Amino acid sequence: MTFSVRTANLRTLNSLTKYPSIPTYHALGDKGRLAEPAIAFDGPVVGTEKVDGTNARIVFLPDGTYLLGSREELLYASGDLIGNPALGIVEHLRPVADALREKRLDAGGITVVFGEVYGGNVTAHSKQYTAEKRVGYRVFDVVRLTDYETPLTWSAEQLSGWRESGGQPFVTEDALQVFTREHGLETTPRILEQDGAALPKDLEGAFAWLRAHAPATRCALDTGAGQHPEGIVVRTRDRRTIAKVRYEDYERTLRVKR
Repeated sequence: MTFSVRTANLRTLNSLTKYPSIPTYHALGDKGRLAEPAIAFDGPVVGTEKVDGTNARIVFLPDGTYLLGSREELLYASGDLIGNPALGIVEHLRPVADALREKRLDAGGITVVFGEVYGGNVTAHSKQYTAEKRVGYRVFDVVRLTDYETPLTWSAEQLSGWRESGGQPFVTEDALQVFTREHGLETTPRILEQDGAALPKDLEGAFAWLRAHAPATRCALDTGAGQHPEGIVVRTRDRRTIAKVRYEDYERTLRVKR
């Protein structure tokens, strides 16, 4: 089958390439409060800074075109004269996508580069990263879909279930580092590596661990930034297990303030 973005079902393609939900390390319960037990990790894990911006994706397609999207919707296709200006995603990612397109990342399937556009006026917490309305971009995951034809025939329910149950073939931590180095991209900061089994299991311990390892953001864009990070994302090196540890969740649950 010859792929063409002009004849593809864009609704299905959008669902296929969306970023899945990341569970909280401790389960979210009533009124957004956390509850034990925590997600079990086994083996080495990597802790990365969770940047408070907007989830953005660059989708490289088998016909040599690309799409830009937010977490929920597609905003632009390569060659379009006009793009959806939402959150500045198209403005800031189009130059990145144009440069990457020349390297034919689409060869053999669909490649999706997931990243965070932050700063500027992107979110209410942008001031934590910039006082001068600067905008940054950090990559946090990459998916390589070699068998894309089969899932493009699935129903919306099948696609959603597949995506949210870990069906997308994310690259490993090592492959992600190679990819970003080769293409001159910055990842979200790698904060720590440790044995996943040694992560604190109780709420108070997890909050203390978060404060010890992420006291300030490593993504500040200028000296006037507020410096408060959103949290840490913990993942196994093969990305099969992943969870987020966010300040606001533990502060709400434990009724403490920074």
